[in-house]
Amino acid sequence: MTGWLVRTFVPDSENVGNPQVRTRYGLVASIVCIACNVALCLAKGAVGIATGSVSVVADAVNNLSDASSNVVSLLGFKLASKPADEDHPYGHGRFEYLAGLVVAILVTAIGVNLVMESVAKIASPEATEFGVATVVALVASMLVKLWMAAFNRALGRKISSETLAATAADSRNDVITSAAVLAAAIVSAATGVDLDGWAGLAVGIFICWSGFGLVKDAISPLLGRVPDPEFIDQIRSKILSYPGVLGTHDLMVHDYGPGRQFASAHVEMAGEEDPFAAHDTLDNIEQDFKRDMGLVMTLHYDPIVTDDPQVKDMRHWIDLHVRSIDPRLSIHDLRCVPGPTHTNVIFDCVRPHDLPMTDADLKRRIQATVSERWPEAVCVINIDSSYVSSAQ
Repeated sequence: MTGWLVRTFVPDSENVGNPQVRTRYGLVASIVCIACNVALCLAKGAVGIATGSVSVVADAVNNLSDASSNVVSLLGFKLASKPADEDHPYGHGRFEYLAGLVVAILVTAIGVNLVMESVAKIASPEATEFGVATVVALVASMLVKLWMAAFNRALGRKISSETLAATAADSRNDVITSAAVLAAAIVSAATGVDLDGWAGLAVGIFICWSGFGLVKDAISPLLGRVPDPEFIDQIRSKILSYPGVLGTHDLMVHDYGPGRQFASAHVEMAGEEDPFAAHDTLDNIEQDFKRDMGLVMTLHYDPIVTDDPQVKDMRHWIDLHVRSIDPRLSIHDLRCVPGPTHTNVIFDCVRPHDLPMTDADLKRRIQATVSERWPEAVCVINIDSSYVSSAQ
């Protein structure tokens, strides 16, 4: 079914880097889920009212809220597809992240509401009827929601969508909700003990817990979370694959929504080579990133000395021993300025954010390490922080 829907309603479905194709995926997922949730709401609402089951009615209301969430997702994908304009030169892709956040908040609100209704039912229990209609409605709901969870998960992975991932998690929660309601109804009918309110309470607490996690995941990209390590490795490997490139550092990735990412990095190349040739290489790398990955890349040329064995040896030795302080540390842009009484050794050191020492302590530690090998060396160190990951 999922494959048929994609083939029928998403032209050029494999081209997920195209914002229009991505929007089409989101629209298809949202419309399908709206139709399913409205149908489930009507069916379970009728059964819940007829049997007097607060948990079944709450489950029906949950489906109606899910339909509202799907409308939010629909608007999010539609607004995210708006092209860039003078006020928003990077496009409107973050609307999708905002839609994911709204969906996550709605999921949490549903959990809170269910907890309140369940507590009221526990405090003032009412008789609940159990029959074939209840079983059929809940089992059908579980089957539909299982398919919806798989459907949204598959499409979410295809286009790397936080919104569809949240929708898939919500559908999974609905399966658990309906299963708990069905189990409570069966036990209540068999034992005469009314567990309807307690089942609703347990499900409500679970939905709240899940909702808080979804809110956290939705907020993370809006705050500027670290990019996927595989994506970073792919960028670094691509840069290092070009002839003449000796190293890369100071990589930054800015996310303005799915498929709207910008990056910058420093590239080390031999300072003795023709700078025009180096500039041409960097231009080619930037154009290749745009063509191959849809990534707008800006590269900075860092010339380094490669024909001085002493400087080369010092660079390697310092980098190796800095990593002995913490394997996540690294250095770059090392150069030497000799003088009559001492030699300034100037370089940058990249530290992880959670390193258990201050910048001043780190500088003193590195200076002490270097002085053991080169007593005349005075380290002039600029401490950098990585914006992509601690590993270099």
